Amino acid sequence: MTKLERIQAALKRQPTDRPPYAFWRHFPDVDRSAAALAQSTLRFHERYGSDFLKVTPTGGYAVEDWGCVEGSEVMPDGHRPCARHAVNSPEDWKKIRPVAMESTAWAGHIETLIRCVVDKRTDCPTLPTVFSPLSLARKLSGDRLNYDLKENPQAVTDALEAITATILSFMEACLREGAQGIFYSVQAASTSFHSEEEYARFGEPYDRRILDAVRPRALLTILHCHGENLMFDRLAALPADAWNWDDRRSGPSLKDGKARVPGAVIGGLSQWTTLKDGTAEEVKAEADDALAQCRGAGLILGTGCVLPPGHSDATLIGLIKAIGGTVKIGLVKPR
Repeated sequence: MTKLERIQAALKRQPTDRPPYAFWRHFPDVDRSAAALAQSTLRFHERYGSDFLKVTPTGGYAVEDWGCVEGSEVMPDGHRPCARHAVNSPEDWKKIRPVAMESTAWAGHIETLIRCVVDKRTDCPTLPTVFSPLSLARKLSGDRLNYDLKENPQAVTDALEAITATILSFMEACLREGAQGIFYSVQAASTSFHSEEEYARFGEPYDRRILDAVRPRALLTILHCHGENLMFDRLAALPADAWNWDDRRSGPSLKDGKARVPGAVIGGLSQWTTLKDGTAEEVKAEADDALAQCRGAGLILGTGCVLPPGHSDATLIGLIKAIGGTVKIGLVKPR
């Protein structure tokens, strides 16, 4: 099977010649350069041979054009938090207007995507990373978001409309340039940040609008359910092909999650334990458990979120070999 055929079979919960898998990570040493990020992403893909390629930009790429400034501190997972927010008062929400794609931070992500799509090493669906509008509203405003949702809801709603329009323009450009889907990260459907009523009003309608627009034109629509205390049933009801969440740390289990979604599930491996400090045998046992939970179908093996930069190269290579994947160990390990 080709990588695309393997992924498509998993989405339909059909048998595959081997378990499909995919891994992705931040590259904080180089991710402020579109060209350098593309090369690190491609070397990573060539080394580990994932069945889809996710392009992972800086965590703040989508809010930079509105005035957020990313800090210099690199977190353990490889992202940098915002050092200065764009929204610091109710009036600041008025600054959030649709962004044109030319010569912007969004365009930098498109450039990285194009460089990956056209490269001969890319042998699978290539996906940009997109954060949901309510997730970006928090990046723009920090903890004051919850206050403004209650006290200034129309100002936030107007901004969410502008963010949504920008995302739709971005995805139009990505699909035109050869992207074959979307990795859509929802960081807002968690009771750690919002009530179900808040997400139902300020999150879900925009998520549904974006996914409804993209999915008919995409080969692979992945919904990344980020964080703990997830509103999983609401996320499961969104239009997507595959659902990814940290099943090992946050739950639900793969078995329970698969029973609640119509497509494939992505996960089963712990990025913070087995893939960081474990052996190939330990991570293989984790993979076998994931396959057993899913009865060998409808599963793409992966982690619940990004691999940390300090993951064990030897452990990951050992796992991929054990499940029949292809690695190139003669390459320089991507930084």
